[in-house]
Amino acid sequence: MKYGTPKFKDTMVIDFLVENRFRFWRHGIFLIFFFVLIYTARFWHWYSGVYQYYVLCFVYMVLIGMVYINIYVLVPRFFFRTKYITYLVLLVLMGVVGLNMIGYGFKFFFEDFRVENLKKVGDRGSIYEGVLMCIPIIMTTTTVKLLQKWISDTRRITELSNLTLQMELNELRNQINPHFLFNMLNNVKALIRTDPEKASVVIVKLSEFLRYQLYENGEEKTLLLSEIDFLSNFLNLEKIRRDNFSFDINVDIDSRTIKSTFISPNLFTTFVENAVKHSVDISSTESYVKINIDMENKMLCFTCTNSRNSNFTTSNTSYGGLGLANIKRRLELLYGKAFELDIISGEKEYTVNLKIPV
Repeated sequence: MKYGTPKFKDTMVIDFLVENRFRFWRHGIFLIFFFVLIYTARFWHWYSGVYQYYVLCFVYMVLIGMVYINIYVLVPRFFFRTKYITYLVLLVLMGVVGLNMIGYGFKFFFEDFRVENLKKVGDRGSIYEGVLMCIPIIMTTTTVKLLQKWISDTRRITELSNLTLQMELNELRNQINPHFLFNMLNNVKALIRTDPEKASVVIVKLSEFLRYQLYENGEEKTLLLSEIDFLSNFLNLEKIRRDNFSFDINVDIDSRTIKSTFISPNLFTTFVENAVKHSVDISSTESYVKINIDMENKMLCFTCTNSRNSNFTTSNTSYGGLGLANIKRRLELLYGKAFELDIISGEKEYTVNLKIPV
């Protein structure tokens, strides 16, 4: 089904960054990558023996602490709440505190184990290396957190749009059903007075309509064959009620395609219902409705032509009202700009041409 709103496309990379089921793997890969990055630095080689690895682990833990404070405290509580200056001040402050912790740790815990010929350059070099490692790591983690929020917000907006769209579609479709039933009950009421026997036949046929509405029309899509049968039953009912009425349904599609093509329910009902209603002629002259359905370039083409009642003026034979307004809106929601609807009003005929993608 094609909607007017563009659908957000998920990828494996996006799922990996956002989905909770990948959370353990995300953190695991990051921690390993970060450790490899620090392992390639020079500062821990300035110390002798096993203390090299103590220094490496000490710096790693301090920097990891800074990274996770940024991810879970600074970014969500300040950056996401548009407190950018506060975030920047706290980020710089955290960097200064973290680097000083590393510096004091080197001085008070590991100074005695430093290689003598590297003592003079070690302090300055370690600070530079620390700064150069902190800046890209902090920027990267902030960017990833922003990307995660953007993806989550985009998904939420898309879900809300789809939900709103579906609710509107259901509301429009539910308005069409009572509208159709109201007209049918009016027909039965008229027949009860004039021809009770025909009225009983109409009531039986009407029960078939209600069964269709109950069991098939509630689905998101229905078979084209079912929709054609529904229109045929409806027009047969009208023929029972009116002796001077005729109809013709021409389907220029092979039976296999008809039985495998799905469309949204009641797309054609409103047009046929209006055609029947406006073809009535109080002078009892012959009236008709002609329907043609075919397929062209993956477009389903529906044409409905009805004889025009000369006793009605243009204003009150217009195809306005609740039914047509709803079906136009449904078409817009379902197909966006991919459908074509053309209504031709002539002196003796009224024609509706509709093309929808299938």
